[in-house]
Amino acid sequence: MKNQLIGLPAAVVLALVAAPSARAIDVTAGAWTLSFDGNVNANYIYSHCAQSPEGVPAIADLPLACTSPSTSDSSSSVSNGLLPAALTVSGATKQDGFDIGFTFGLYPGISTNDGGSPNLQSGGSHTALGTAGLDVRQVFLTVGNSRFGTIMAGRNIGLFAADAILNDMTLLGVGAGNGSYAAPANTSLGSIGLGYIYTDWLSQINYTTPDMGGAKVTFGIFDPLNSLTQAPINHSTPGFQAKIAYTLGPLYLSASGLSQQQRIPCTGLTAGGCALATQPGSYDSFGANAFDLGGKYDLQGFELAGWYYRAKGVGTTGLFAFNYDDAGNARDSDGFLAQLTYTIGREKMGVNYGVSKLDPTALDILSCTGLAASCALERNSKWTLGNYYNLTSNLLIVTEFTRTTSVDIYNTQINSWNLNAGLFLKF
Repeated sequence: MKNQLIGLPAAVVLALVAAPSARAIDVTAGAWTLSFDGNVNANYIYSHCAQSPEGVPAIADLPLACTSPSTSDSSSSVSNGLLPAALTVSGATKQDGFDIGFTFGLYPGISTNDGGSPNLQSGGSHTALGTAGLDVRQVFLTVGNSRFGTIMAGRNIGLFAADAILNDMTLLGVGAGNGSYAAPANTSLGSIGLGYIYTDWLSQINYTTPDMGGAKVTFGIFDPLNSLTQAPINHSTPGFQAKIAYTLGPLYLSASGLSQQQRIPCTGLTAGGCALATQPGSYDSFGANAFDLGGKYDLQGFELAGWYYRAKGVGTTGLFAFNYDDAGNARDSDGFLAQLTYTIGREKMGVNYGVSKLDPTALDILSCTGLAASCALERNSKWTLGNYYNLTSNLLIVTEFTRTTSVDIYNTQINSWNLNAGLFLKF
């Protein structure tokens, strides 16, 4: 069907471009065309973690370079990469002049799940008699046509920062990761928190305009998210995200943004709207917002790509993770990912570098002393060298080397590296 890709998940559409050429398994049933897509991938990952620093404060707020006791500073694992395995079922039909579609996306891992939750692993202590986790990332419908545009409703990939991760060369590899995974379930980090904020999979209703001379605009309302470390609370307004993308021959440009009112519980340190609130259940709020922009350009086998983001009260790894200090002050953050790849025949070689910074607040700086148990993260960065070889039209051989660095505002620095080799089968 002309608009068959309208129901396919965004990650799968991008994977069709980046991975070895592959076709969905299509089945026609009456007026419907059903498509089955997916992948299976596995990587051997050898990691060398930094020894835990002694005599200096630890790094708080999610340092991404791994640390370990001095007795065990390396690890081996066989794990998924940045993408878990996937099985997506999509349907498409045309009714009364509208293209209608749906997608269910199931994403199983291969690592043993020790955490009890279907989607979270406790990490590192895999034992016998375990099972893998299953992540249901996508359940959505689409309706529209080339004249009116398209409405998408359900759970799917977010708009903010989506292009950064979908164009990351480590999407089909590992990037940063030592194989002992917690959240996001079953996967490595790639460049998440190391050049861009994780776009995530979110409940939403959005609208995409028809093509306007190479440009498309998408905007929508989103299920509002709590901060990662707080108890669930109610929000009176939704979150908002939007994106504009423009394609002109080998040039692709995009910009995206989000906005949400963030509610946080009052504490003894909290200022602002909590200054006079002493009773349990009181909340303060602040406006959280972020934007990113970037693009890519192809020229005779070379592809140059890069994205930059800036945020307030959003965090720097996952959405609304460690996004405010102990007094409820929103933290600013920014970062970028730069990437150069070269494709010749069946082989693609590339290098990328990314850095994500979390600006300290006045309280963060005041709290970081030589006697502090931990100091706030200041930045995570990493670089990756990768080689991606199409052994067949469906099977990709992946090899990468990644070095990761985390630094806090006390200037404590930890470094780790990992080497991975694996197979990625797309169908």
